[in-house]
Amino acid sequence: MPTGSHDPTRVRAYSDDVTLSDRDRAVLDFESRWEGHGAAKEEAIRRELALTPARYYQLLERVIDAPDAVRHDAMLVHRLRRVRDARRHEREVRTGIAEAVRAGAAR
Repeated sequence: MPTGSHDPTRVRAYSDDVTLSDRDRAVLDFESRWEGHGAAKEEAIRRELALTPARYYQLLERVIDAPDAVRHDAMLVHRLRRVRDARRHEREVRTGIAEAVRAGAAR
């Protein structure tokens, strides 16, 4: 890609003045129709969005932080943020416990 050209499909951190792209809205709309994870959802991601599941979840993670995402589907975005934050907290707790065990074993 030439330097200075704009690629609207590139994932980037959102600022307050960035609107959602068509793909961002498609990702949110898709997620609103599906709950959880599974083989059927992964196949639908490939078929409907032409994305790998890994790429889909990377995009979803970034899109839910966009200010316009809340305006697009507030309930979905707030739910996804709560789930993400709870999982992050659980990881931090597990990591803290593991570090404490390792520190105790090192004594």
